[in-house]
Amino acid sequence: MSILQEIQKWAPTLPAWQQDAVGRLFSKGELAAEDYDDLYALLKAQHGIADPKERLPKKLEASQVGGATGSGRLIQLTSIKNVKNVNALADNQCVTLRPDGITVIYGDNGSGKSGYSRALKKACRARDRKEEILPNAKLPKSKVGAAEAAFGILVDGTPAEVKWISGSAPPEQLADIAIFDSHCARAYLDEQDDFSYVPYGLDIIANLAKACNRLKAMLETELSHIQIDTTQFASLSSSGTRVGALLGALSEKTKVADIEALGTINPQEVERHAALDKVLKEQNPKEKSTQLRLRSGRIAKLASRCEEKHGKISQTESGKLRASVDSYKAAKKAAELAAKAFTESPGLLPGTGGEAWQALFEAARKFAAESHQGKEFPHLGEDAQCPLCQQTLGENFRRLIEFDIFVQHEAEKNARDKRAIAMDHYNGIKNLDMSIGIDAELRAEIVALSPGLADECDSFQANLISHRETIKAACGSDGNWDSVGSGPVSVVDPLRVLSDRLAAEAASLEVASDEKLRASIEAEFKELNARVQLKAMKQAVLATAKKIWFQSKLRQCQSSVRTNQISSKASELSETIVSKELADALNFEFNKLNAGELHVSLKSFSERGKTLHKLILVLPGAEKPTSVLSEGEQRAIAIASFLAEVNIGGGKGGIVFDDPVSSLDHRRREIVARRLAEEGAKRQVIIFTHDVYFLCILQQEAERLGTGLSALSLRRAPEGFGVADSDLPFEGAKTTRRIGMLRQMQVECASLDKALNEKGYRMKARDAYFHLRLAWERAVEEVLFKGVVIRFREGVETHKLAEVIVDDGDFFAVDAGMTKCSKYAHDKSANGGIAMPVPSELESDINALESWRKTIEGRSSEVRKRRNGARETKDSQSLGRDSISRPSTPAPPLNFSGGAG
Repeated sequence: MSILQEIQKWAPTLPAWQQDAVGRLFSKGELAAEDYDDLYALLKAQHGIADPKERLPKKLEASQVGGATGSGRLIQLTSIKNVKNVNALADNQCVTLRPDGITVIYGDNGSGKSGYSRALKKACRARDRKEEILPNAKLPKSKVGAAEAAFGILVDGTPAEVKWISGSAPPEQLADIAIFDSHCARAYLDEQDDFSYVPYGLDIIANLAKACNRLKAMLETELSHIQIDTTQFASLSSSGTRVGALLGALSEKTKVADIEALGTINPQEVERHAALDKVLKEQNPKEKSTQLRLRSGRIAKLASRCEEKHGKISQTESGKLRASVDSYKAAKKAAELAAKAFTESPGLLPGTGGEAWQALFEAARKFAAESHQGKEFPHLGEDAQCPLCQQTLGENFRRLIEFDIFVQHEAEKNARDKRAIAMDHYNGIKNLDMSIGIDAELRAEIVALSPGLADECDSFQANLISHRETIKAACGSDGNWDSVGSGPVSVVDPLRVLSDRLAAEAASLEVASDEKLRASIEAEFKELNARVQLKAMKQAVLATAKKIWFQSKLRQCQSSVRTNQISSKASELSETIVSKELADALNFEFNKLNAGELHVSLKSFSERGKTLHKLILVLPGAEKPTSVLSEGEQRAIAIASFLAEVNIGGGKGGIVFDDPVSSLDHRRREIVARRLAEEGAKRQVIIFTHDVYFLCILQQEAERLGTGLSALSLRRAPEGFGVADSDLPFEGAKTTRRIGMLRQMQVECASLDKALNEKGYRMKARDAYFHLRLAWERAVEEVLFKGVVIRFREGVETHKLAEVIVDDGDFFAVDAGMTKCSKYAHDKSANGGIAMPVPSELESDINALESWRKTIEGRSSEVRKRRNGARETKDSQSLGRDSISRPSTPAPPLNFSGGAG
């Protein structure tokens, strides 16, 4: 299992915030200030300190872990295509990659290399994924989606395609593609003052320990700022009360609810506290108790009177009266309807049947009982005298019977009964005495105890009278019962509360007068008094309790940032990862990259009873590598460590380099080119570069080693950046390709000339001659001298002289071509009035270069055959002489640092 897989397996055993830290280290390599802020919040949240931003820890996902999966399969990239929303890269592009050898992707600054490189880094889980992929800034937000790309791959030779979308897990197959980046060199000055090299993965653990130490320092700083002062509660803490016990044991376990409960006093408790204070200060409690008892009784009686008066005109009683009045009015209306039919009989006087008439008739009934004894009124007979007019009734005796029938009718009788009931209810309220019986002395007592309550009693009595009048008015024919309402607000309850308080004070005074019982009052007052004091300082107590709790949580956090477990894991992995094999691989790569003065040695040391190992970077002498290493040597360390780990890990997938020789001089670029050409002979190598010289050296080294190399370029176009072109730019092309490009320029010149575009033609033709001059220069290096000498390249390829011969014709051909190109390519051609050659002449000049090239190529082949044959003959003769003149000895080793000769 690889170190990365070990870490992935180990991560879930860590606290959640440390898992998040490991994920960030895989993604970023190093933590930034904002990462520490997040981790600090997550650490505290895990121990109960809420995060205002509600950040949540993220588990380490497989997609965050870079490096080969160890599956043993061969993954090769064949294309990058369908790239969308990646910087300003054009859509629907396809960058074709060769599955073996080297693919060089060339592009000037701003051509789109970075877009493809960043997409590769994200999709292949590179160690350095900090660079953000932004969408095309010129597109409206509505048309911008997630960055994505498709990758053509070979899985053990079988074609497949995988897709990557930003924000989703990268395709696991692409994890086998290793990408060189700035995190490949991990050397630092350790605690033993050694300049140690750390294999990729161990630095994740080392940086996790470093993060723990930084968070530990942050905790210590925050703890140092917490000042807890309990002296302000000292006297209360020793009061021997519940409050004292709470404050004396103030800790992280103290509950806020307990402080709130004891520090909250309701009005009754406030009154009780004041009363007890007063009781305990009273000099003659027994006499005072008697006074209070009497006063309480008077107020209690007043409350009873108020309750009685209020009950007489309560909503219930007024409701009864209203019901009886309404019932009478309904019965009266029914009787009036019956009377109407009676009074409409002919011959009756107005008012007959009315109340006055009925009263007269009833009087006649009473008088008849005396005047007509033995007879039942109104059946007196024809001969009897009328009780009213005292005339003989005669035939009118029947009228008297009719009158009695009317009076005795049910409706009329019912109306009279209902009226009597209503009048009883009405008189009961009308004749009520509304005085509550509060005299001046009692009122003065109430004023002394509760001035507002005395005014309430006055208002209550006035409202009782007013309410009674409202009820009386509602009984009239036009009365409005809606105005009656529920009556005045009663003062019964506050009077009884006052009476009860006085009684309680009296009882307390009675207890206080008893020495044995006084102790219970003092204890009650002591508890209440402590709570009153706590209420006054409750906010300060809560703040102190919060500080104590917070301090305790931070100390719990301190235990979580200990690095024991991390150090143990680092030691465990070091035993298997840090080995002589890795040291040898590193030294091999240092030598290959001409950093041979830098050497890695395996150093053993003891830690907690274990023998561990580390890799030490050393230089001749005692100098620290950090003080003497050049930028080129530091880059050599980066490339060497990357190649060493890739090769020792046993992975077979391709490797990708993004500008591996950036900022290096030409000598080191050549060394790196040679090493990458060697690597390309055994695995897929993909290189992004903007360095034309490096590109040319790569081509030469690949050709020398027989490593297949394909080169393509990226350019800007109207459709966007990163448009793939199977051709290299002129500067990177060989002579034959340059001649092809020159022919295309000639066609464009002819088109401008035909269109009579003199200015455009002159500029295009001058540019063509400038490039023709470059082609002659490249032809001298590549064709005439066969790459024996390359500008800026270290060493001379002397063995290639076997194909080289320069005669007078070569001199004159090159001189003529260069002279003519210089005549038209320089600025004087634009200002000196020199006429540019016509398109046909330009074509002839290009043909002259091509003709000369073919001549030289053919001649070189013949020269090589002839010279090789002559050398073989000479070597054979020399070998025969040597075998006779001296014994055979081994040949000394050749030094290839300056090129083979």
